[in-house]
Amino acid sequence: MSAAITTRGLVKTFGPTRALDGLDLEVDQGVVHGFLGPNGAGKSTAIRVFLGILRATAGEARILGKDPWHDAVDLHHRLAYVPGDVELWPNLTGGEAIDVLGRLRGGLQDKRRAELIERFDLDPTKKGRTYSKGNRQKVAIIAALSSGADLFLLDEPTAGLDPLMEVVFQDVVRELKSQGKTVLLSSHILAQVERLSDTISIIRRGVIVQSGTLLQMRHLNRTHVEVRTHRPVDDLHTLPGLHDLRREHGAWVFAVDPEHLDATMSHLSGHGIDTLTSNPPTLEELMLRHYGDELSHEHLGEARRA
Repeated sequence: MSAAITTRGLVKTFGPTRALDGLDLEVDQGVVHGFLGPNGAGKSTAIRVFLGILRATAGEARILGKDPWHDAVDLHHRLAYVPGDVELWPNLTGGEAIDVLGRLRGGLQDKRRAELIERFDLDPTKKGRTYSKGNRQKVAIIAALSSGADLFLLDEPTAGLDPLMEVVFQDVVRELKSQGKTVLLSSHILAQVERLSDTISIIRRGVIVQSGTLLQMRHLNRTHVEVRTHRPVDDLHTLPGLHDLRREHGAWVFAVDPEHLDATMSHLSGHGIDTLTSNPPTLEELMLRHYGDELSHEHLGEARRA
């Protein structure tokens, strides 16, 4: 089975700015793929290339086996897109806007349309100019998810939705996956990406810096450990691969590199483990590993919300 999205050395420049700088990305069919990075990393530019809105400066992109620039018309019958900031026709009702957007893709599934309107608690009789940001997002989400698309490109799709509607959105995305659909999910809500994504790519300055399943990515990063032992351990500081070693309330707390985890646990076992808590790195920590000071803790704190 060919990949749903494949790019090789994809470059997009705007004057002297290289928004994409040799992007290599592969998204298999039938998965939810998290596409992560802060504003300016190149996510939206890449998605616009996938949509055929922007023409790549160099490199190659294949979407569902086709060239997104030359085969854009054909591809738009097979993919659906939700942006992070939706603008609607002010004098059309929400229902009319859904239908217009659906016709651009070749039509909607009426039963699915009605079901999603109910699940997302949208009043389709109100004019677009009366909608809040969250309701405008609902219109775009319903229009996209009511189509028979094979690939869904979702760029901050839940911006403005309340937590209850985010849960509904997550349920719907899981249903798409169960139907064999492919979803590229770009989101600042890291907890959402952790829950939904089979695979994840982190983009920095137009380049993929880490990609794989969350489990694979965690195995490349430090594990956080809090341990109490029956007998004192006075030589932990001599073990290789330990970081931020400290005592807290009678327990040793530290981070350990993956290649040293087994030896560290064996050493602690020799002192009789009383209690042990081990936590893999969070998606936030994986992001900070690549961005450091470029991402503030305050910003990621907002992104962590469920």
